[in-house]
Amino acid sequence: MQLFSVYRHDTNDHLVLAANWRGIAWHSVALLLGIRDCCESNCEEFVRDNNFIMSGNVLKFAKLSDKAFPPMKGSEYAAGYDLRSAYKYIIPGHGKELVKTDLQIEVPFGTYGRIAPRSGLAWKNHIDVGAGVIDADYRGNVGVVLFNHSNEDFEVVPGDRIAQLICEKITYPKIEEVDTLTDTSRGAEGFGSTGMK
Repeated sequence: MQLFSVYRHDTNDHLVLAANWRGIAWHSVALLLGIRDCCESNCEEFVRDNNFIMSGNVLKFAKLSDKAFPPMKGSEYAAGYDLRSAYKYIIPGHGKELVKTDLQIEVPFGTYGRIAPRSGLAWKNHIDVGAGVIDADYRGNVGVVLFNHSNEDFEVVPGDRIAQLICEKITYPKIEEVDTLTDTSRGAEGFGSTGMK
């Protein structure tokens, strides 16, 4: 079985199919796209002519220097891919630093990259991550903002695992201004209005 996606450049439609690349896959595509009497050749032509793209569930990366380390998972079912520092840094106590990985990434379609803290750094060293969103169209050097909440300076050396990259699904809704919103029982109540228990 091969997982792939079908989507247009100019829309946010995202159709995920799990099927063989040939045969039933194209008939499944045909049903979703509303094509009648589909065979592999004319479906493929339709996809191409109507600005559709076939794309796999792949996280792509490129190294910007020989100092970069590839993103890797710590275990088979780990949610995130470990990101490593390409350089040495000293993060002062109660200070912050932008730590470069020298990596470019391209997340799978329909996702964004969330840079999350590593539990060991947070618990043992009081190191947290900020500004952790990588947009799908960003192609720059992936940098990680590290905050040092301890009183002591914290040293980062090349190859240290500083954060984890999680690919999370996202939607891109259209924006619509309205005069009123749907009423709810909660209304505008917030900040503790639902209580602690």
